[in-house]
Formats: sequence, C-alpha cells, structure tokens
Amino acid sequence: MGSTEQTTEILLCLSPAEADNLKEGINFLQNKCTGKSYILYKNKSRLKACKNLCKHQGGLFIKDMEDLDGRSVRCTKHNWKLDVSTMKYINPPGSFCQDELVVEMDGKNGFSLLELSPPNPWDSDPRTPEDLAFGEVQITYLTHACMDLKLGDTRMVFDPWLIGPAFARGWWLLHEPPSDWLERLCQADLIYISHMHSDHLSYPTLKKLAKRRPDIPIYVGNTERPVFWNLNQSGVQLTNINVVPFGVWQQVDKNLRFMILMDGVHPEMDTCIIVEYKGHRILNTVDCTRPNGGRLPKKAAFMMSDFAGGASGFPMTFSGGKFTEEWKAQFIKTERKKLLNYKARLVKDLQPRIYCPFAGYFVESHPSDKYIKETNIKNDPNELNNLIKKNCDVVTWTPRPGATLDLGRMLKDPTDSKGITEPPEGTKIYKDSWDFGPYLKILNAAIGDEIFLHSSWIKEYFTWAGFKDYNLVVRMIETDEDFNPYPGGYDYLVDFLDLSFPKKRPSREHPYEEIRSRVDVIRHVVKNGLLWDDLYIGFQTRLQRDPDIYHHLFWNHFQIKLPLTPPNWRSFLMHCR
Repeated sequence: MGSTEQTTEILLCLSPAEADNLKEGINFLQNKCTGKSYILYKNKSRLKACKNLCKHQGGLFIKDMEDLDGRSVRCTKHNWKLDVSTMKYINPPGSFCQDELVVEMDGKNGFSLLELSPPNPWDSDPRTPEDLAFGEVQITYLTHACMDLKLGDTRMVFDPWLIGPAFARGWWLLHEPPSDWLERLCQADLIYISHMHSDHLSYPTLKKLAKRRPDIPIYVGNTERPVFWNLNQSGVQLTNINVVPFGVWQQVDKNLRFMILMDGVHPEMDTCIIVEYKGHRILNTVDCTRPNGGRLPKKAAFMMSDFAGGASGFPMTFSGGKFTEEWKAQFIKTERKKLLNYKARLVKDLQPRIYCPFAGYFVESHPSDKYIKETNIKNDPNELNNLIKKNCDVVTWTPRPGATLDLGRMLKDPTDSKGITEPPEGTKIYKDSWDFGPYLKILNAAIGDEIFLHSSWIKEYFTWAGFKDYNLVVRMIETDEDFNPYPGGYDYLVDFLDLSFPKKRPSREHPYEEIRSRVDVIRHVVKNGLLWDDLYIGFQTRLQRDPDIYHHLFWNHFQIKLPLTPPNWRSFLMHCR
C-alpha cells in the first residue's frame, strides 16, 4: 500500500459493568449505533476479538451446537467454522485465519475494540470532480467482463475475453462481441487484467491482439501468483506487461489515473480497480469476494461488479451423500438469492451514481455439458437492478454488447435519452454458435502424448506438484465425455500423507475423494503444468468425498500454488527410453 499512515478506528466500547458481565468462552456483541457485530472470546483474563463476519463470503457466525468445548462458531452461509480461541478456521481445515481486532483496556476495567488500518489509499491527493463534456467519457460493453473506456483522449480496456473458451472447454461467451472488437483492442492505450482466470486473461484473445500490437501496455496487480505466470508457455508474444503495487495511484495523463486494489479473501490472485478521470471515479470490483477487505470508495460516478454466480464446480459436479438433484437445486437457488442480496446491499452502502452488473455472461454451451447448463442457474441482471432500485436511488444499466454509456450526460441527467446508445437495430446479442473445433483439437492432442505411455508419469507429476504431508487419499479416474472410465485410461490412488501410490486404500483412518476427469482435459493440464481451475471451475470433473469435508489446503494448492514452471517432461522421457 506504499507509505500510507496507519489509523485507528474504535469499533466498540464496553463499560466496566458490561465487561464484568462477559461470560467465559464466546460472547456475541453488537455496536447499537452502527449495527455491526463482533465476537469476543474470554479465557480468564485473556481476551480475543474479531468481527462477526466470515472471511469466505461475509456470512454471520452463530453458536456452533456441535462444539462441546465452547470455542467455535459456525457461519450461517456455508457452515464454515472458526475456532475463536485461535482465530483459525477449522472447517475447511488449514484455510484462513480471522483478522484479530485490538482489545484496549481503558484503566477502569472497561475496554474498546480497535481496528488498525491504513487510510483509504484513494483519498491520498484527492481531486475535485470537474464538469464532463458530453462524449468525453464513454463506457462501451463488449462481452462478459470486458469494457472499453474512452477517457478524454485515452482508451482503456478491462479484461478482454472475446473469442474461444475459458476454463479448458467449460465456459463459452454468452454474448456476441461487436464485430469491430479487435480494432477496438488495437486502439486501446492500456489494458487492465484483473486476475489469471481465463475468462479475464484470455490467451486466445491476446494472441490475436499480440499479432497486431505486441507492445500494447498491459497493467496487472502485484499478486503473489503473477497474473501472467504462464505467458512463456502460452506462445503469446506480449512485450509490455507492467506489474504495479496495490493502493498506489498510477498517473496516465494529467486528467487520468488508476489504482489497483487486492481482494481480502484471495489476495494471492484477485484484484479490482479504481479509475479516476477529472475527479470522477469508476469502480470495477470484478470477481473480488471482499474487494480491499470490504473498504471501498463511496459515491463513485460509475460502479461495475459481478453478479451472476455459478463460477464453481460446487455443487453441480458432486454426487453421493446429501448431493441429490433436489439438494443441489435448492442450494443453488438459496446461494444465488444470497449473492443478489449481498450485491444490492453493497451498492446501497457505496451509493455509486450508476451501477452495472457484468462479468457473469458465460454459458456452458458445449453439448457434453448440457447437464451443467441446465442446472447451473445464474442470476438475472435485471432482477438485481430491480432489487437495487427498490432499496435506493442508484441508476442501473444492464449492458448489451456494443452499447455505450455517456458518463457526462448520465451524471447531468440520468433520464437523458442520449445517455445510453444501444447497438443498432438487428445487432446479434446472443451467440448461437461457437467454434468448438480448434480448441478441442488442442485438448485432444494431449491424449496420445508420449508421456502417458509410461505409468511413471503419475509419480513424476505429483512429485512436481509438491503437495504432501496431508492426510488425504484421492482416487483419480480418467473418463470419457460422460464420465465413464476411459478405455485404457489411468485409474490410480494418491496418498498425500507420504505421497505414495498404493494399489488399495490404506488401513489407517483417512478422508477420501474420488475425482473423475475427462481424459483430454486432465492430460492437457498435466502435460502443461496448468492449474486445476480448468478441471474444477470448468466442470470437467465429477467428485465424491467421504466424509463430506472441503479440503482447502489440497484444492488451494492445485488451484493456485502449483510450481510456476511446468514439469520437465523432456528429461522424464529421456529416462524412460
């Protein structure tokens, strides 16, 4: 965050009498003025405190009835459990730690809960908004999370995914991008890419751009796993990638600057951005679960965020136990409603002048994913916008590809009929065909690779992956399109406690997962050392687990923490020959 001064915020004060009434163990507290909730854990004279807010997706904690020791609380959203005595999450095990608040005694046996934080970094060097001429700032929606911004004489593009699939072959574009999309990208002065997921960092799209403008300036945040970690292997020739620190203004010209912020839940990979032109702020929170830990600028001129849900293999790709079709349908319905309410509340709290739901316009259009397409119901942007209108007077915009919003006009008069220019009559809005062939051909090429003639690839791959000393046994099964065992495919066990590959499950007590993966995708992922998001978020697996526990350390490793360079298959094959 640069050299920003640390500030102290008092969140709650307890009088000596109130402090005296605290019971041993867990206490739920609330600030009557702000309505904010806190948890305080008392062990004799030792006090620990935190916000009553789950780090996963902002749910509220309640007493955990299964906890006989009186140390843990349970989230009402996804049943995550927090041990308040250690501030560590125990379900999923080994995942997050809760941010602790400072407990400051006042000398009279009362105390305060304090939060130490840097000031909102966007408030450094504040600028007074100037009048905007009509046409001076224009925001054009292209597809999914891709926006084309005209900011005076400068053009800036967000997250260009305009051709091909994302997550191996699981996601395809819902909207037909404007026919001039490549010209638009080539005319951009700079591009912001929020994170490494392939619906934001689209190598097929960037490959086309790089042929015309390899030196186009691209900006990314300084995440723990570099956004472009796989650039060399992608074969895309881009020569001007700029990694910038979080929370520091980047000056583009005298009127334009931007600041990249990290996500509070996934700081190792997710970011969001504030763009400011002549003092008017455009806030894009992209896919962040808790952008900037929940602190964001209020009263931005324009705000955009994701809204749709459905960007996970859970629960559609799970079976066994509670995972009946009825349970999955009910879970999805409940989750989508929670997400809508959360986004509506966020917009109400931040009070932007205009709000736009985006970054959720994908479809599982490959015929083999018909089941996912039918069950993975997404939120409707109009439903969210109607909910927002019921709660506050923020202007909302559901974008269509090629539609342009004139910020100067809309700020002056939101009812101005020229404020939004829709695409011409007869413009194709939704895609009805996708060029599956070339992309599936790349995946299929991995099936017959020489690597997989030697069963020792299994040990080579998982040794390279580097995950071990964890009590979990996984059965990996290569399958056909319908998740039936692939003829002649591999079916094997991995014991992650000692990284062994036993013929049968060990006799000790152990959690167990069965992962069925389409053979073309798993072999493509293995061969190229790719992250398992292609499998999991791309709906290319079917999973069963016993007991039904989410193994955060395991999945987090294979989705985010694999080595940055792929396995050395050349050396492996030389040893095999």
